Amino acid sequence: MNTPVVDSIPLALDTHGVYRVGSSRVSLDVIVNAFSRGATAEEIAQDFPSLQLSEIYQVIGYYLKHGPELSEYFRQRSASEHALLSANENEWSPPGLRERLLARRANP
Repeated sequence: MNTPVVDSIPLALDTHGVYRVGSSRVSLDVIVNAFSRGATAEEIAQDFPSLQLSEIYQVIGYYLKHGPELSEYFRQRSASEHALLSANENEWSPPGLRERLLARRANP
């Protein structure tokens, strides 16, 4: 009798609702975005030495198989990122900064 080999997918949902790969802080989003841009699993492994190549392959396979189910997760993550960036926009662009820089450029 053959016993099937079953591995678990190395994804865990953290307290902030973000899927992390293995025991690392690397998120599912980062792996999927790199893969979608054309990076191979080996290239991703070079960029994230805290991940094992096998974990990356498992996560990519899971994404390919369950993409439609994960679409809402990715939509929520994108909305959260956009809200965070919008909330901190003034921090990165203080009022009047652009005008002051343009004035300096015009009057050296």
